[in-house]
Amino acid sequence: MDTPLYTRPHPAGTGNTAVSRRDRVHALMREEVLSGRVTPYTRLGEVRLAERFGVSRTPVREALARLHSDGLVERRDNGFYVTVPDLAELRDLYELRVTLELRGIARAVEDHTIRHDPRILDDELERWEKLRADPPAPDPSFVLLDEEFHAALSRASGNAALTASLVSVNQRIRRVRMYDFLTEDRIASTITEHVRIVEHLRADELDSAYRALHEHVGASMEVVLERARRALTRMALHTDRL
Repeated sequence: MDTPLYTRPHPAGTGNTAVSRRDRVHALMREEVLSGRVTPYTRLGEVRLAERFGVSRTPVREALARLHSDGLVERRDNGFYVTVPDLAELRDLYELRVTLELRGIARAVEDHTIRHDPRILDDELERWEKLRADPPAPDPSFVLLDEEFHAALSRASGNAALTASLVSVNQRIRRVRMYDFLTEDRIASTITEHVRIVEHLRADELDSAYRALHEHVGASMEVVLERARRALTRMALHTDRL
């Protein structure tokens, strides 16, 4: 028996064209996959999804094909399922993430005419200081706040293409990273490290900011892989609860 999908109803939209229905269904399905509401053990059946979204099977089939092309779902013998990267793939993706994260500061170190946008930094500093004063309870959804911080930090460095690449990589590893935020100490250390990184950037202490960010995202591949292993274990333990 299939594991039930997240049951919150979503309207399929009232667009008059097949294109609007197709895009609407794709957007809804993509959001659910990336949010972690669909477990890796849930078969994404066309009939059930079509009934749920109030559409024919065609836009669902097209949405699944697009998600498959994006690497977010995979085809198995009896249908489509959410993709879960293996450790080898995670290693590559985490390595790419570290490279993209650090490049935002490295380009400012190499070119002194590049400055991080102080407005973005101030907004992030205020946001994370508030979280430090009143930290949220441990929850997998904290990964979304974490991603927003790193996207903002990259955006502040002024390279939109760099930020877009980072956002894409973070989406692909989100299903594993979300299980890295299940303890109070992990939430607290993440918040503290975010504040420290921004404080260094606001003080124009680029070398210190680079080192702090490098330590934050994983100074070595061993650290990265150990985090991935822990996250995959937590994912296996919690996937039936989401």
